[in-house]
Amino acid sequence: MRLIKSTLILAVLTSFLFFILFFSGGLEGLGAFWKGLIQIQPQFSVAGSGLLLGSSLVLEVSLIWIALQSSRRETVSIVIASVILLLGASLVAGLYGLFFSPVPGICAVLVAFATLLIFEKTDAGAREPVLRRLFGNRLRADVFRRLVDSGLRIDFPGELLEASVLVCTVHNHVDLMETLSPSDYVALMNLYLRTASDFLVDVGGYLDECSGESLRVIFGVPLPVDGTSNHASKAARASLDLVSRLEELNRACDSLWQKRLDFRIGLNSGGMIAAAYGGARMGRYSVSGPVVEFAHHLSAACAQYGCRILSGPTTYELASDKLEGRPIDLLQRAGSRRRVELYEFLAAKNSLSPERERSRDHFWKGVIFFRERKWEEAIRAFSSARIPGIPDMVLDHYLERVERARRGDDERSPEQAVLTGAV
Repeated sequence: MRLIKSTLILAVLTSFLFFILFFSGGLEGLGAFWKGLIQIQPQFSVAGSGLLLGSSLVLEVSLIWIALQSSRRETVSIVIASVILLLGASLVAGLYGLFFSPVPGICAVLVAFATLLIFEKTDAGAREPVLRRLFGNRLRADVFRRLVDSGLRIDFPGELLEASVLVCTVHNHVDLMETLSPSDYVALMNLYLRTASDFLVDVGGYLDECSGESLRVIFGVPLPVDGTSNHASKAARASLDLVSRLEELNRACDSLWQKRLDFRIGLNSGGMIAAAYGGARMGRYSVSGPVVEFAHHLSAACAQYGCRILSGPTTYELASDKLEGRPIDLLQRAGSRRRVELYEFLAAKNSLSPERERSRDHFWKGVIFFRERKWEEAIRAFSSARIPGIPDMVLDHYLERVERARRGDDERSPEQAVLTGAV
């Protein structure tokens, strides 16, 4: 709506200025100069003033509509291209015995451009350029348009917001870097980053970071999640779908480079400070806080537990009515009463096959027995959770922990220690 209103207001203003120039005769001298320059003969037909006026107004309004949705550089390119096309059209028309003056059209384009430059200095006009600088293409087009039309301040001084963070990291990037040529490594990683970031933005996430072997996407900022899902269930469902897409990508990578990506996803939800960080050179909208950092730790710890997705407790609590999951670990820092449960998401709600549902239930029982230090019962439950022919590294991880615990050697791994320290 803001775009339509701005276009109408600017179109009326520029049309008024253009009418003054057109009907005052101020353009006739330039038209005569161009006519003499291209040596138009007296017997040539001359395009009527109605055609010139109508085409100029259409060009003017079109430029305003496009420029309000484009960057300054794109607008300048459009203006230059329009001037060149008008001059070229006049020259081509002259070859067929018709004089078509480009002056009114060029005047309309320049008046519209000047009006847009002035409009950008106002609060309403500066809104979209500032938001485009802060967010770029890291938001879906319709979400960005909603942001422009919203009443949010564009300086984003800082606000504590509830949202969900998805961090996806490639754990074997060092091996890929050492075994592939630099060009192949870059091609593989860019394919991964494009596939993952395009998908996550398309489902409504904000691409906060995308560098090297990892990316970070936020659900719930700068605008609340649209629809019936909350930000956590949106992020969790996106993570499950992302796993499927990256598994397909791995098949392509295996075919092209005989390499596969060992990707892991960390999910966490809670309060984070969302603001415009940086300055004019590197300013962008981002989030920060312990919730964000813990999502990075979860992504890093995935490989230790053997899962693709590792979720914090708040994410699981908010998303458990829409997705199936199972417990992975219970963290508690020494001397603290706070206990943090980690989970793995498995599938959409009520979509597990009977066999996988039975496996999930036995796994839950095994975890409970493990925490109660009932080793034999835990082994039987975990063994019952095994589905023949389907690898389950999380199950293997717990069976190893049971054996270590029976020997009195259940020390936490470095990754688990980092997670516990971050609780």
